[in-house]
Amino acid sequence: KDNRFYSRFFSEIFLYLHQTDLSNNWQGVVIYPRRSVESLETARYGELINSGRILRFYLEELREGESLGISMLQLIIAPTARAIEQGKQLIPRIREELPKVKQQQELLELIETILVYKLPQVSRKEIEAMFSLSDLKQTKVYQEALEEGREEGREEGRQEGRQEGRQEGRQEGRQEGRQEGRQEGELAAKLASIPRLLALGLNFEQIAQALELEIEQVRQATQRE
Repeated sequence: KDNRFYSRFFSEIFLYLHQTDLSNNWQGVVIYPRRSVESLETARYGELINSGRILRFYLEELREGESLGISMLQLIIAPTARAIEQGKQLIPRIREELPKVKQQQELLELIETILVYKLPQVSRKEIEAMFSLSDLKQTKVYQEALEEGREEGREEGRQEGRQEGRQEGRQEGRQEGRQEGRQEGELAAKLASIPRLLALGLNFEQIAQALELEIEQVRQATQRE
């Protein structure tokens, strides 16, 4: 039980609202595995909690298999020993129940990210192989970002090569450009997944750990949304 949860929760909400300077309305969602772990230190935040702006869910009270959304939430709090099996059960459901390929791929990416966070001892590539998720890297968003980064890298490499005026310089420039392009494309794909993880209730620190990013990178990505 984390008795300082609500102080951090509301601090991050209002910090985000301050930094983004958005004019839209907002609502917070708190997801607990069970009621017994909910913080009891709510006296200072009672008006906010009871205002209708904050929704609280207790996953143990939700029926298993009721919907894909609920099943995804249950995967987040599943014991490590069960997470792998639950992840495997979700994959065919996603492909059967979601008609749009983009929606399927977004949820498959989200499953991968959740499992990377829950199974830090297992590499991302091992998780992809374990769940036959190699097609994650074929998602449109990922591929477009990756190709854009590669093109920028190739252009930088060509310009550098022309400036040097030597074949050796051109080749070296292109190689460096391609490497930079791949890295930029991978980073863009990670940044694109941040809003979905925030919507699930993960905080900046958890997202940074799962995506292997700096916390400041996560904060800056939310400010650009």
